[in-house]
Amino acid sequence: MDERGGMADTSGRQPPPAQGGKAATWLSRVFEVSPAGLNWPRGVMFLDVALVPLIVFWAIGYEQYLLSAVFGLLFAALEDPGGSYRSRAWHIALFGLIGAGVTALGFGIGGQDWGWMALTAFVVTLAAGLMVAFGTRRFVNALLLNIWFIIALALGFGLHDSAHITSYAWAQAVSWAGGSLLWIVITFLWWLSHGRRDRPQPVAELPGDTARRKLTRPMIMFAVIRALVMFATVALAFGLNLDHGLWMPIAAMVAMKPSLEQSTLVAAQRLAGALIGAVAAALLLLIPTSEHGLKLFAVTRGLEMVALILFMHGAAIRFWNYAYYCAAIAAAVLILLDLQQPSDYAAEGYRVLWTLCGAGLGVLVMLLAGLLGKRAAKRTTKAPPHPA
Repeated sequence: MDERGGMADTSGRQPPPAQGGKAATWLSRVFEVSPAGLNWPRGVMFLDVALVPLIVFWAIGYEQYLLSAVFGLLFAALEDPGGSYRSRAWHIALFGLIGAGVTALGFGIGGQDWGWMALTAFVVTLAAGLMVAFGTRRFVNALLLNIWFIIALALGFGLHDSAHITSYAWAQAVSWAGGSLLWIVITFLWWLSHGRRDRPQPVAELPGDTARRKLTRPMIMFAVIRALVMFATVALAFGLNLDHGLWMPIAAMVAMKPSLEQSTLVAAQRLAGALIGAVAAALLLLIPTSEHGLKLFAVTRGLEMVALILFMHGAAIRFWNYAYYCAAIAAAVLILLDLQQPSDYAAEGYRVLWTLCGAGLGVLVMLLAGLLGKRAAKRTTKAPPHPA
């Protein structure tokens, strides 16, 4: 994603000096909005569809599977390539099956030794980073599954330690697949209502390029660095059994740039969004701290609904401002992750602390990536011309 350039002033007047210095100017760029990127119909449509798994899991009393179904639905919509219905259904079904396998792996490993968790996180993150060789579209899909794997790993660990909640890896995988299947059904109904004509890609702003590209050494090294960060954060969070330590790898994943080519502005927006989302989730999770019985039940259901509304806002503002989008998604995920765990002021302090640590490691990898890119550029510049 490239930085947005400002429009040139053709009036001949000099622009006024920036107020507040470079820091204020940089912050204004991080939180600058693009009115054309606001898409409320998309957000409302997602909320309408996401209410289906919410009501189903409320009715059967298995809310621990809600997050898998919601992410299966959300990522299937993002993966949808558009075109003929047969082609769309095939691509979404394949993506859903792979995602179900990733879900089973994440929740299955989530209850095991921390060493296996860290090693698996390293392998999955590295594999996702190297998928750039198969085209930008497949790289984006791999990153979606990478993000979900880290969330599933964290949620699986938390559910494994819970004495009053039972979770099965196969049921989580079925819930993910159910979310993907729900999107296939929605696209079928939409296809019928529009005269069975080919439809464009639902999220047109996402890349559709599937052309292969050669992996360069900096690209490989950047993928390895990202994988090492995930290994380190998972090992620290679960190896040391930190209170609410699962927020650390999630914050690191959100804060890191997916690719070497992404701009510093986008990286700063990811970092700001991760921190804002974590603080918002921590404050909301204080609400059920002293509640019991029926009131606790009502507050829990209310926060689940708040999480879905945050997802809705994320779908609507994805291309309005990336920082606010990251904040909405991070807050929704963290609320659903920790909703079943008791909260107090100490717990909120740990949540924010581990978020800062994870985001800090994300900043570190971005700095290393920047140095890596500069060294590669210098090496290319100094290289002698190839003889004819």
